Amino acid sequence: MKVMTARDAKNHFGEFLDTARREPVVVTKNDRPVGIMISVEDAADTLFSDFFIDKESGYDEWLFGKVNRTMERVASGENKLSEHAEAMSLLKGRLEARLRKTT
Repeated sequence: MKVMTARDAKNHFGEFLDTARREPVVVTKNDRPVGIMISVEDAADTLFSDFFIDKESGYDEWLFGKVNRTMERVASGENKLSEHAEAMSLLKGRLEARLRKTT
């Protein structure tokens, strides 16, 4: 992760943007971190995308339906809730499998 002062980011804005496309850049002011710049591609892989990137039409309805159906399966005993560590492990495995498919 690269670190740049606010002054350097301002004075070398093109370099700042190019660097942020390759890796996160922490911006400091008076030797304290005040912000971070990440690429749109990296943001799409985070929860930030919910705030900044337009979703496809019908996404909210699809998500609401998916969550509702899952909660109904949990309530009926068909599915069970996982502990946090187990859920994170399962999620990590699924993400790694997805990344292997795309490369």
